[in-house]
Amino acid sequence: MGFPLRMIVAAGLCLGLTACVTPRGAGFQSEVISASRPENQEALNFQVVPVTEETRAALSYWPAVGEEARSWIRNAGQPSSLIVASGDAISVTVWDTEENSLLAGMGGRMAQLQDVIVSSNGEINLPYIGDLRVAGMSIDTLRDRIEERYAETIPSAQVQVQVKPGRANHVNLVSGVSSPGVYPLEGRDVTVMSVLAQAGGAAATLENPQMTLIRGQHIYGISLERLFDHPELDAEVRGGDRIIVTEDERKFLSLGAAGSQAEHVFPSDVVTAAQALSIIGGVDAARANPKGILVLREYPLTAVRSDAGGPNKERVVFTIDLTTADGLFAARNFDLMDGDLVYATESPVNAARSILGLIGTALGVSNSL
Repeated sequence: MGFPLRMIVAAGLCLGLTACVTPRGAGFQSEVISASRPENQEALNFQVVPVTEETRAALSYWPAVGEEARSWIRNAGQPSSLIVASGDAISVTVWDTEENSLLAGMGGRMAQLQDVIVSSNGEINLPYIGDLRVAGMSIDTLRDRIEERYAETIPSAQVQVQVKPGRANHVNLVSGVSSPGVYPLEGRDVTVMSVLAQAGGAAATLENPQMTLIRGQHIYGISLERLFDHPELDAEVRGGDRIIVTEDERKFLSLGAAGSQAEHVFPSDVVTAAQALSIIGGVDAARANPKGILVLREYPLTAVRSDAGGPNKERVVFTIDLTTADGLFAARNFDLMDGDLVYATESPVNAARSILGLIGTALGVSNSL
């Protein structure tokens, strides 16, 4: 075949091959955010916000997305003494130096009253005293009160008291710990961290463990990470408290030309865009456009605002440019939120390479004709 004819065939092959759509695993940045152009009718659907050091300060005031964080309580600095409650078992030892003791009998010097159970109305019944309300007393106050009452009939009486916590002075570690169960409270200064340690700590399989404390009708919550960092939040537990430890339920998704396309649990309380990229294994060096890292987020309608204090659309696309120092610093300080989608767009260079490869193939075919 003559040279001119080969050139015509090659040109035809090039046109045919380049007209084909080369397969891609992610969209171009221009394709994903093309709806933001004014001429596009879909422009009203979402807002595009570049993440830079200049915009980051304003973005930090935007409302959070996801379930509202539960409140928590602080350490109140309670004394160590146990508070007597219904169901506790009280053992009372009365020492009497009198010759004929009412309690110990002839020649006796000591009388023991073992495991007297505090009734549901907070009372115990003791010989020569009768019903005595003890619920809410510390052990020292309980001893003094019993001794005062016995002194009315046994002037030389001296009293010792021991209390075994009943169910009302126990805390229940329900789940998410190595050894779930019911644990007694030996004092008022027992904290959530100490009972967690008794239970063997949080289960090793949990990612960023979260603690839920149920006290009556109130529910409190905190992450163990925050609890470790702030000792003043290691609050005292009370009898009847229930503690549940669970994995952080917040997740983000990675798609496109990312290192992995999967759903990821938040490994810590705060995950920045830079940390998220590290978690997903970075971006595909052969495919990704480092100038087109997108974070897609949906805000509730109540968060939409007309000023800079929040998004002006429910759906927002944050764009990050990893090729500049400004973009890298901004990525380190831009926090992800529950439900975010991290999308690595395809580099246009890859399409050009594919087309050049197809042209090279076509020329090779033409030379063989």
